[in-house]
Amino acid sequence: MSALAPAARIGPNAITQVAQALQVLLGAAAAQRVFERAQLAHYLAAPPASMVEEAEVQRLHQALRAECDAATVRCVARLAGERTGDYLLAHRIPRAAQAVLHAVPSQLAARVLLAAIGRHAWTFAGGGIFTAQPGRPLRLRIVHCPLCAGRTAPAAAPQCDYYAATFERLLTRLVDRRIRVVEVRCEAAGDEACEFEARW
Repeated sequence: MSALAPAARIGPNAITQVAQALQVLLGAAAAQRVFERAQLAHYLAAPPASMVEEAEVQRLHQALRAECDAATVRCVARLAGERTGDYLLAHRIPRAAQAVLHAVPSQLAARVLLAAIGRHAWTFAGGGIFTAQPGRPLRLRIVHCPLCAGRTAPAAAPQCDYYAATFERLLTRLVDRRIRVVEVRCEAAGDEACEFEARW
């Protein structure tokens, strides 16, 4: 009998930045309700500093959708994604690399950045599969998206604002400030993958 594969893991920003966004937009009590529903209230007192189980991120986003209306979920997820992008720019992408991306044509910068995102996709996609296609628009795709897991009925609209906002923050700061990222297909809405277009 083969050993069980280790559980997929995701970087802590998927939890810590949602907590911060909830507190900023809705207050501490709302954050407490969402995190208690997700059985993650301990992270409010002691935020994770290392990779977390993908299942915890899934529970958090399920709880967010259960506790808040769709418009509020979108606002919280977008702010959390923007904050995640800011964290990556401040702590994970070297200043020298950022300077190089600013200095080269946008199409080349996009190719280099997408390749780097692909190499580190395991930190945000967990057990999902990330691919990217350069061009205009840029196309980013996640199969088996962690944020869409556990739904019992198709969503009326795409649900991955957290990823869209993170991608947009990185692309606007490192490739072209005019870029806007739109999720055009979503597993939560019944599509075979979550797909994003970066347009400018």
